[in-house]
This record gives sequence, C-alpha cells and structure tokens, in this order.
Amino acid sequence: MTELPPARIAPSLLSADFARLGEEVTQVVAAGADWIHFDVMDNHFVPNLTMGPMVCAALRPHTQAPIDVHLMVEPVDALVPAFAKAGANIISFHPEASRHVDRTLALIRDHGCQAGLVFNPATPLDWMDHVLQRLDLVLLMSVNPGFGGQSFIPHTLAKLHEARARIDRWQEQGGQAIALEVDGGVKTDNIAAIRAAGADAFVAGSAIFGQPDYARVIAGLRQGIAQGDQQRQASGN
Repeated sequence: MTELPPARIAPSLLSADFARLGEEVTQVVAAGADWIHFDVMDNHFVPNLTMGPMVCAALRPHTQAPIDVHLMVEPVDALVPAFAKAGANIISFHPEASRHVDRTLALIRDHGCQAGLVFNPATPLDWMDHVLQRLDLVLLMSVNPGFGGQSFIPHTLAKLHEARARIDRWQEQGGQAIALEVDGGVKTDNIAAIRAAGADAFVAGSAIFGQPDYARVIAGLRQGIAQGDQQRQASGN
C-alpha cells in the first residue's frame, strides 16, 4: 500500500460571498485551508459564467496560499498566460477543451505554474497516460461541472482508485509526484471514503462557505480525512 501525501483542503470560491471575496479568502485561510480553488466558467464549455484573471489578480494580495485555478473554458490556451500573470499557482483544464493537450500542459508549465488535467464524470482516464510527464495534478470531477451545491456522484470512488493506481505506478517508475484532487459534493460525511479511495486534495465549496464557523468545518473535514487514512490502512489499499 502506498502512503498518501498529506491532505490539502481547497475551499471553492464558487460558493463564497462574491461581494466580499477578499475577506472570504483571508478568513478561510486563517481557518486552516491549504489552497484556494478558483472556478473559471465561460457559459460555453459549461452552463455558467464566473470569474476571470482580473479577479484572481485582485485576490492575490489577500493570501500567500496557492491559488488553484480550474479552467472550464474553451479554448484554453489564451487564458493561461493571463492567469499566470494574475498570480495563479496551479492551472488545470479539461482535455476536451484543448486542441493539443500536451502543448497546453507545456504552456502552463512554461509560465511558471503547476499543470493539471480535469476529468468529468464521463471522461475516461486514458488521457492522462500519454501526458504523465507533464502533470502536477489530476482533478476528478465528482459532479458535472457548472454549478455549486451538487451531490457527490458515488461511482467517482472507483475512478479515484483507478487514478490513484496509475499515479502510484508512475511514481514507482521514477516519475514526479502528481496530486490527486476531487471536486464536487465533498462534505464531512463522505470525505473519509474519498480519502480512502486515494485522494490527497479536496475541493469543498458549500460545505465550508456560508457556514457560521469555517475553522470548525475544516477541522471536521480533517477528522474525516484521518478516518479515511485508517480505513485505507485497514483495507490494505
């Protein structure tokens, strides 16, 4: 059994109060968040319209935490330099939205950011096998992207196991570390199972933002992650 990397919790700004984003970022990081997840939607690739590079740049002075930008846009390449300049640390995108996945990953890395590939619930993991050497992160969507507050799709757990196995094989062969992130419907009552399946980064939106005590929720998520580690150890996965 491969020991999982330390867990990172990445609150999604999609569920934050847009009228006070800077304050929300400051408060959630002070409450124990590791990353800030920044959802970019274009009302074309997904049916919603959210934030762009200018908002990312405005938030950058509010935190030293990594900003994890998830591009749900088409085309992708034109926005990569803009988000890199705006202060993004991680930029991930959907393979269906790129004309040339390998080239887009290289573009992200060339601009000094970590590069990630995002898989919708119905997108096969085969894409990642051909670009493992360029990946810093794999993000599995556990809802169909577009809106916050959706319920976790259960079959994501089997897909997580499969992605974890592919990443572990790659690293055992001498490849670089690749984070495995999950986004959609992550809550205190299911995060243990998600961790046990192999995730090491967790996007949580409505589970955190809008709650009266961010620190208490994040502490609860970490308790669930610890339970997932115990379940994983007991099962030998």
